[in-house]
Amino acid sequence: MDTSQGRGRPLGLPVWDRCAVMGVVNVTPDSFSDGGRWFDEELAVKHGLDLVAQGADLVDVGGESTRPGAKRVDEAEELRRVIPVVAELASAGVLVSVDTMRAAVAERAVAAGARLVNDVSGGQADPAMIPVVAAAAVPFVVMHWRGQSIDMNNRAVYADVLAEVRDELRAGLDRAVAGGIAPERIVLDPGLGFAKTAEHDLTLLAHLDRLRELGRPLLVAASRKRFLGRVLAGTAGAPPPARERDAATAAVTAIAARERAWAVRVHEVHASADAVRVARAIEGAA
Repeated sequence: MDTSQGRGRPLGLPVWDRCAVMGVVNVTPDSFSDGGRWFDEELAVKHGLDLVAQGADLVDVGGESTRPGAKRVDEAEELRRVIPVVAELASAGVLVSVDTMRAAVAERAVAAGARLVNDVSGGQADPAMIPVVAAAAVPFVVMHWRGQSIDMNNRAVYADVLAEVRDELRAGLDRAVAGGIAPERIVLDPGLGFAKTAEHDLTLLAHLDRLRELGRPLLVAASRKRFLGRVLAGTAGAPPPARERDAATAAVTAIAARERAWAVRVHEVHASADAVRVARAIEGAA
């Protein structure tokens, strides 16, 4: 496994000497984080280019909201939303990831230039996903997932969240490898906010070192999520809107970078790009 300051990287992607920053482009009308601001194809492409200009190393394009309670869109609509944006960004030289749970979308996106498949279900939602990714020989993000967004809050039940997430991530890694994906191409994501309470998310962030023991690079996707709103609100206040959680997101980015995460996935790039560079400078001075 290639390493950079001990954090590793998936085979098939560049080596960065620090935690990478993945910018988010939601081509959806109902994202929890940006309320459909980039639903238009032209605006989505421009936003992706802007994220790169702000310091994103790669851009994650998704056409289906996975916010709690969200209903799924059909395959044709997801393809309509995602593929033109992936193709335009890739043709402009952007390193593109596709955020999808559908094998057909992943396959088309890779053909259009995507170089990473980010599946929040870790290949569980679509049995064709792992074979498609294996055949494409691209990196694959396996996220901790217990079910679709429509009812995932009901699945946030753990006796020991760290042990159970570790075990379930290991099982996801094993499924992907058994399906033909090279282990060197796999990234693990603890799935913050997916079938987890704020307390669960904080516990996982406090023990990223234990998740790194699984031997694969980690993607930390905390950006603007509910647990940050709960932290900022305190015990009695109302959580701030998603777009007012970017400073808190950057704080998590700095922690993830110091804990040698491979990458962070964020909506507002500039502050997180600064945070990872500061964390790298501190590593270099140690």
